[in-house]
Amino acid sequence: MNIRNLIFVFASILLTFVQLTLIPGTDSLATDSIDLQENAPHLANLESNNSSVICTPGIYFTDPGDCNPTGPSMYLSKMAKIGMTFPITELPGSKPDPTLTSVDVRYGYVPERNAPVYGSLDDAVNAKRRDAIRKLDSGFTYISYTDEAVIDGKRFYMIDAGAWMTANDVSRIGAIPLFQGLTFQQTPYTAFGWILSYLSNGPVESKRTPGYGLEDFTGRIFNNHDVVQVYDVQQIDGMDWYLIGPDEWLPQKVVARVIPNTSPPEGVTNGRWIEVNLYEQTIAIYDQSELVFATLIASGLEPFWTRPGLFQIYEKLDSTAMRGSFEADRSDAYYLEDVPWTMYFDQARALHGAYWRANLGYPQSHGCVNLSVGDSHWIYDWAEIGDWVYVWDPSGNTPTDPGIYGSGGF
Repeated sequence: MNIRNLIFVFASILLTFVQLTLIPGTDSLATDSIDLQENAPHLANLESNNSSVICTPGIYFTDPGDCNPTGPSMYLSKMAKIGMTFPITELPGSKPDPTLTSVDVRYGYVPERNAPVYGSLDDAVNAKRRDAIRKLDSGFTYISYTDEAVIDGKRFYMIDAGAWMTANDVSRIGAIPLFQGLTFQQTPYTAFGWILSYLSNGPVESKRTPGYGLEDFTGRIFNNHDVVQVYDVQQIDGMDWYLIGPDEWLPQKVVARVIPNTSPPEGVTNGRWIEVNLYEQTIAIYDQSELVFATLIASGLEPFWTRPGLFQIYEKLDSTAMRGSFEADRSDAYYLEDVPWTMYFDQARALHGAYWRANLGYPQSHGCVNLSVGDSHWIYDWAEIGDWVYVWDPSGNTPTDPGIYGSGGF
């Protein structure tokens, strides 16, 4: 039996005692009936009790006086203070309806500039570029197609009525990413987050202590998009480490975290807002001042940051084309067809589905807040014109001077 299993066996034994013992200072019997959020600030200073009699194992919110809540009780009370009880309380979240990930659109990537578009299928079959009715001159181009044909073993795509492209110029997207965040029935007591194992080039393994000083890995492996709860944070050698279980730590760089905060940003008075956390690369949706949805994002990459501030959704489009450039020579021009579930909130900056993003959780866009298709669909259905969008960077690294921001982009 490994150490992790021994810990949980020991914890289960302690829980049996807890459930059979009245907790001094409360009327509760079991840890799952304790309001941790209300009582955690009032936990006793267990170090100051000088009684020679050891208390029955339990969680002590006040100093019992006639016994010393040391040993197991001290550990249980310490863990309860940060929201960890035994057995571990599950996160009150669930995946949204998987049908939200579906779109009635087929997409393709155009890897080369000046890809020709032909005015008929016959012209596309003959593939004489001089017969092209137009060319897609953007360096970052995704098209949608409504029909396809295979002639003499070659594939062709109809991108508009009567407008065709060849498979030599289009790489068909077989399936869009299906990642979805979490919906909530109540606001979680603890922070939580998603594992970003692709940032470490593979699965990640937790440690028994924070920091890289000891090679004390637990043997527990986490894969991309696994969900963990975050109970505590310690900074070691300039890096934050997250406590995700009993004596189990992960570095901040592989976890995109959400910290539930039901206090509305200044200026929000209706209990509905969308919080975009640029440091964590997460988004949290609050309704009636309760967390109802959270997920991963990809925000603006320097120097095209997503601008911090408080905004309001001013336009919603279930599908739209996006095009533009930021350089005078159009070297960075982009063209994206049928971008789904778009909600504009700051000039050309929008929340929207990004079917071209294989992974989220780090800055990649030209100012927009990119989401998976399923997550953008959920938010689109929830959001109303006028809803607040609060964008902030708790690290302070994103510039706030409005003078450096243009209109933004995809």
